[in-house]
Amino acid sequence: MNGTAGRAGEERVTDERLRRWRLVLGGESAEGTGCALTGQDAAMDGALAALYGAGGEKEGRGRERSAGLGGSAPSVARWLGDIRTYFPSSVVQVMQRDAIDRLGLSALLLEPEMLEAVEADVHLVGTLLSLNKAMPETTKETARAVVRKVVEDLEKRLATRTRSTLTGALDRSARVSRPRHHDIDWNRTIAVNLKNYLPEYRTIVPERLIGYGRASQSVKKEIILCIDQSGSMAASVVYASVFGAVLGSMRSLKTRLVVFDTNVVDLTEQLDDPVDVLFGTQLGGGTDINRALAYCQSQITRPADTVVVLISDLYEGGIRDEMLKRVAAMKASGVQFVTLLALSDEGTPAYDREHAAALAALDAPAFACTPDLFPEVMAAAIERRPLPIPDSGAGNRT
Repeated sequence: MNGTAGRAGEERVTDERLRRWRLVLGGESAEGTGCALTGQDAAMDGALAALYGAGGEKEGRGRERSAGLGGSAPSVARWLGDIRTYFPSSVVQVMQRDAIDRLGLSALLLEPEMLEAVEADVHLVGTLLSLNKAMPETTKETARAVVRKVVEDLEKRLATRTRSTLTGALDRSARVSRPRHHDIDWNRTIAVNLKNYLPEYRTIVPERLIGYGRASQSVKKEIILCIDQSGSMAASVVYASVFGAVLGSMRSLKTRLVVFDTNVVDLTEQLDDPVDVLFGTQLGGGTDINRALAYCQSQITRPADTVVVLISDLYEGGIRDEMLKRVAAMKASGVQFVTLLALSDEGTPAYDREHAAALAALDAPAFACTPDLFPEVMAAAIERRPLPIPDSGAGNRT
């Protein structure tokens, strides 16, 4: 009995492996696996073939397989419904992204019915922003609703940790060594003076007092987010806009958000609503980092209390030497300068390695940053301590 049961189990495992290979390989003729699909598996295979079918490949019956969802919005809407039925949300988002890239479906996203059918994510928001100027009025409200949903989800994920991390950093950066009595942080003061414990008096001599500056609502640090809005930076623009809104809500920070291509636009007045910020951007076009940094430099009034965050792949279309001189001048004046090649979950993108090396030589290493790491990067910059650069950071390699 045990031998029979074991063989049956092995057969089930083998059948499942063949099924998976059949779905990977595609093709109605089973591609040599000997496994035919039925029911939901056949429907899943059809949805995959519509997107990933290789044009020109001959099937066993002599027909050609070709990727395509048809020319009409209804057929695409049905396909979107199918993939949401058969696949988890994370897979649906990847397939939608591939459909836009491989099959040129961007134009269909200008129809409200299509937008209501898609699974919204950061990359879809980037696509919608790139289509903003071509979007008809009838679609804009639907597009804003899609973007707002993604933004609100990101804020829920990122806001609390960002505020708590930066609040701690701001408090530590404001700590003073000769605090007034009511400003003394007794827990930290006791901890650093334990070595001065006098057992005969059962007391600690506080040679060193640790405290905070006088409590106030005054601005402690100024943050300037300078964001490259070229097409390759779409996801970074979305995340930076959300973080800009979070930072802008903190009373101890004065936050400025600047986007640029060959022009520079200050969107600080829209910071209370990141959706307005996003629709104020214009993805695509050239890049003039030098011009953007010149504007940011003109807005700095307290260099020692300012953090400038440049988010760019560093493909400079402006004057390279001037750009580097501006970075050097800002750092010499006391500005903390951070260069992020990307602010996204995608890893390190293509970037200008020569410019990254030049910035690293100025002690301004460039590296890609995930949204989860961004609060720690900002906290380190505020406290003027080494940045938590990932091992794969460009600043480390260059």
